[in-house]
Amino acid sequence: MHEAVGMAILERIHLAIIREVDRHGSLTAAATQLNLTQSALSHSIRKLEDQIGVEVWHREGRSLRPTQAGEWLLAVANRLLPQLSHAEERLQQFAQGERGTLRIGMECHPCYQWLLKIVAPYVDAWPKVDMDIRQKFQFGGIGALFGHEIDMLVTPDPLFKPGLRFEPVFDYEQVLVVGPKHRLRDAAFVEPRQLTEEILITYPVATDRLDIYTRFLMPAGISPRQHKPIETTDIMLLMVAHGRGVAALPRWLVEEQSARFDVSPVRLGRDGVAKQIFLGFREADAEIDYLRGFIDLALAHRNGAAA
Repeated sequence: MHEAVGMAILERIHLAIIREVDRHGSLTAAATQLNLTQSALSHSIRKLEDQIGVEVWHREGRSLRPTQAGEWLLAVANRLLPQLSHAEERLQQFAQGERGTLRIGMECHPCYQWLLKIVAPYVDAWPKVDMDIRQKFQFGGIGALFGHEIDMLVTPDPLFKPGLRFEPVFDYEQVLVVGPKHRLRDAAFVEPRQLTEEILITYPVATDRLDIYTRFLMPAGISPRQHKPIETTDIMLLMVAHGRGVAALPRWLVEEQSARFDVSPVRLGRDGVAKQIFLGFREADAEIDYLRGFIDLALAHRNGAAA
């Protein structure tokens, strides 16, 4: 008979240590961050290495470099630690009589204006639910959902993956935006070739994530004379209104802002560019009542979001 081999126990502190060493670059800084002595931190990792029979770090003088096993363990730490923190936070909220926190990530600039229409009635309807809106997930929202950094993702470009669900909650049309004296202001629609001499203003996003490129210009083999990224919607519309270029935005947003900026929407192509805003969330969370409540509220506003 073979002797049973004892299994090494991987503890949360091991994951925390390797993550903090990676973040701060030294045992001393990691120990300070974790409120441990450096000797205690070193002993904990040394004991783990002895148990698993493989080194986690290459020690090069005072610096540390993860081994292949260390790189894998770091990836596990970056995936699991946020989930554990989220679970503890949720349990604490239950203990305090709260419903929980709905953390929403934004993956597009105009989506923020749409979201504001839903947030106001939601916080009234769910007074015991805290809400956190995070705009840092520019096209990194899928990883944030899987990593439990957010609970819901607002995006016009869903990426369907096992374990995630996306529900369309708002239909809109992407249009060209032109100023008061622009030659295309009264056109029924615009063709790609008509933009070859234009300065195209967009949000600071890679062209392969911009619909006016992927669904309008690129299929026709057309590029604008200049591509000018601008961060904020107001500045973008101001530039267009003063004849400094054209932009691509949702029609509902252009119509909402027409009282402030003298701009007009023009259809992109004869058939237009149809889009949707989706709410993405983890399938495991689909039955959480306050998350479902947000989706239901968004669906209820579906036909009035451009009003």
